[in-house]
Amino acid sequence: MSFIQRHWILISFLLLLLLGLGLWIAADFSRPTVAWGVTFSADYAEKELGLDWRETYLAILDDLKVDRLRLSAYWDATEPEPGRYDFTDLDWQIAEAGKRNVSIILGVGRRLPRWPECHDPSWSSSTNSIELEEMQLAYVKKVVERYKDNPNIIYWQVENEPYLSTFGICPKLNEALFREEVSLVKEMTGKPILVTDSGELSTWWPISRSGGDVLGTTLYRVVHNKYIGYFYWFTPPSFYWTRVELLKKISPIKKVIVAELQAESWHSGEKNLQEMSQAEHNQSMSVEQFKKNIFFTKKAGFDEAYLWGVEWWYMMKQKGTPDYWEEAKKLWNN
Repeated sequence: MSFIQRHWILISFLLLLLLGLGLWIAADFSRPTVAWGVTFSADYAEKELGLDWRETYLAILDDLKVDRLRLSAYWDATEPEPGRYDFTDLDWQIAEAGKRNVSIILGVGRRLPRWPECHDPSWSSSTNSIELEEMQLAYVKKVVERYKDNPNIIYWQVENEPYLSTFGICPKLNEALFREEVSLVKEMTGKPILVTDSGELSTWWPISRSGGDVLGTTLYRVVHNKYIGYFYWFTPPSFYWTRVELLKKISPIKKVIVAELQAESWHSGEKNLQEMSQAEHNQSMSVEQFKKNIFFTKKAGFDEAYLWGVEWWYMMKQKGTPDYWEEAKKLWNN
């Protein structure tokens, strides 16, 4: 009797398993439509990319015609001196978005999008930790009081990837304080609270128990590590779809969006994005990779996603490479 005849049940099972795995990897969970948005940071546009941030912002609204924005009330910009608040720039951003009926996610907290992650006021270094936590809550409350009745704000984001301790210049997370922030904002606004976590480096479990209503995940495909250089995440779209469906079944979170979809090149640390050549940008974000990331997000079954890098597209356009800007425009102009 041959090996196949003796072990036909096991062989059949393995073949079926391989078939099932192949079907899972190739599965397409696309929704009929996806609500696309972008994350915008005036500070990043101006200081990192050398742009006129107001000009950039208006181009996003009037040329790209973006209808969803993720904005941040950075603590250092909002409270430049203890107890003195300055909402000039954020008021302008929110007002301009409102004129065009653009939906807004507004982030509050110590840790918000863009490096160094924790945007501490310069005066905070001379304040002890207990007093600083009280002042942090006071700042969050002040921001929420100012904008809580704005009809264009659809979610309030509290902190940004607070459990991702391996990235950013931040103190150790105080989970009790984080939950207190979530409860405070939820009580004051009555609107859904967005909490965020890494889609590649986290289980999502701790963040799902924080009191948030919506989880925002990152979605990266090509990244850079100083030890191994550029590398590609080989996870298929079905990986994200499976994680989302499982999370919705075992946690209070019932909606998951992509809060940070990679659409900007990743610098190696040796040069900033202004200094990199097109060939260097292409290592992590060619126009073709841009298109692939959009397709991947659709295939993973997400119905809401915020692209990361709109300021960079505008910088590239200003430098004579409008390809990213024009490709992105298709998301809102079709």
